[in-house]
Order: sequence, then C-alpha cells, then structure tokens
Amino acid sequence: MYKLIDYKPKHEPWNKGKLTGQKPPFKPQQIWAIRVRLQIDQKLRDLAMFNLAIDSKLRGCDLVKLRVSDVTQGGRVQSRAQVVQQKTQRPVQFEITDQARLAVAQWIEKASLLPSGYLFPSRIKDSPHVSTRQYARIVRRWVESIGLDPTAYGTHSLRRTKASLIYRRTKNLRAVQILLGHTKLESTIRYLGIEIDDALELAEQTEI
Repeated sequence: MYKLIDYKPKHEPWNKGKLTGQKPPFKPQQIWAIRVRLQIDQKLRDLAMFNLAIDSKLRGCDLVKLRVSDVTQGGRVQSRAQVVQQKTQRPVQFEITDQARLAVAQWIEKASLLPSGYLFPSRIKDSPHVSTRQYARIVRRWVESIGLDPTAYGTHSLRRTKASLIYRRTKNLRAVQILLGHTKLESTIRYLGIEIDDALELAEQTEI
C-alpha cells in the first residue's frame, strides 16, 4: 500500500540570482560618465537629482522629500543646506557644489517650482513627490546608460560615493560620520566597509 506524500514546492529565496550586500560607491570616472550622459540628453531634473544626491549624501527617503526652500534662499540656491533626517530625526548639513547649484537652479526655473513645493515633484497624481521606488528606478536607468550592471549599484551607491572619497583622502572617520548623519561611529565603519576595504588594499600592496 502506497502512502500519499503531500508535496509542497520549495520556496525560492527572494534574493536568488541577485547580488546582495553593500552596494559599492561610484568611481569618479563613473560619476562623470553619468553626468555627461544626462547633460547630453538634457535631462535637467535627473541632472539636478544626481548632483544633489552625490553632494548631500542623503538617504533616498530624505532626498525625494526635499523642498525648494530647503536648498534655496531669496531665490538662489545656497552653498550649504540642512535637513532633518527621517530615520534618525537628527539634522544633517551638506554642501552644494557649484555644478550642483547650477543644475538645481536650471531645474527650478524650467519646472517653475515654488519655494514651498517639492524639489522633485512626481509625475504621478497620487504622489506629491518622487517616491523612493521611483528614485530607485531612475538610478537604475542612470547605471544602465553607461553600461554598468544595474544589480550591482543602487541608491545607496550615491549616498556612499562622496563619503567614501572623503574617507580615502583624509582617513577622518569622525568627519564622515557627521556628514552621513550617523549617531554611532561603528555605523559609519560598517556602512563604508572600511575594515574590509583597508585589508584588501594592504593585501594588494604586499608582494610575496
């Protein structure tokens, strides 16, 4: 006599076939490649978003909720800005470079944005500003436009880019912690993957 076995299909993990873990920061040549592509395509909103994402080092949830008044004063884009982070409810300051200020100013003028309005309004009626999901799709398009693997990079790649460059040039963890708005230094170390990267760099410099 045969016993019936209740067979249930094996549940596949959500990350099967996907790259997981920390998304790497962009390299300087990749930053310029994306920037030039957006300039050639005359995508003012995307150029302003990209430049501001690099400069601000903000999480996606904070970047998409920026208002025009957060980065302007008296109708001019400021060289520094401050916002309260959604995750920590702590203020964080960031610089806005000349090229980012120019891109943001051009986008505000083209889109006729008001000071009280969102800097990156959504084209979807149900959303007042670009959502984090929309932002992730936009970043994916940027990555694909220069021939990179879109599964290897994400919105956190933009947040990590300038912070990683600053650390590499200065080795000042405390400064990077402040710029990222982390409450603990350990969080900055984990976020940048410093211990692993430094170990690999030392290994590469050691010949046997």
